[in-house]
Amino acid sequence: MVYVELEPELSACVETKAKRRYEQIQSELLGRSEKGEAGERLEILRLFLETTDFSKLRNKYEKHLVKGRRVKFILYLVEGKPRYEMRVI
Repeated sequence: MVYVELEPELSACVETKAKRRYEQIQSELLGRSEKGEAGERLEILRLFLETTDFSKLRNKYEKHLVKGRRVKFILYLVEGKPRYEMRVI
């Protein structure tokens, strides 16, 4: 299964991290005919960015960051729809 990991910080929320990773992958794919897993990751990020209520999501994880804990998101697709797991480390 193809997935994307994002680790938000107090200085860069999960939305910002997703946008940065999207732009990074998009740049890497420019001029490539074979998209492969990078193309799938780009699609995961695109759908995540388009469909997620980031205000609600921040409310779920920011309290953990403030306490000094790390939060990791695992993004993936299920039947073409974006899903994520949030792990507090």
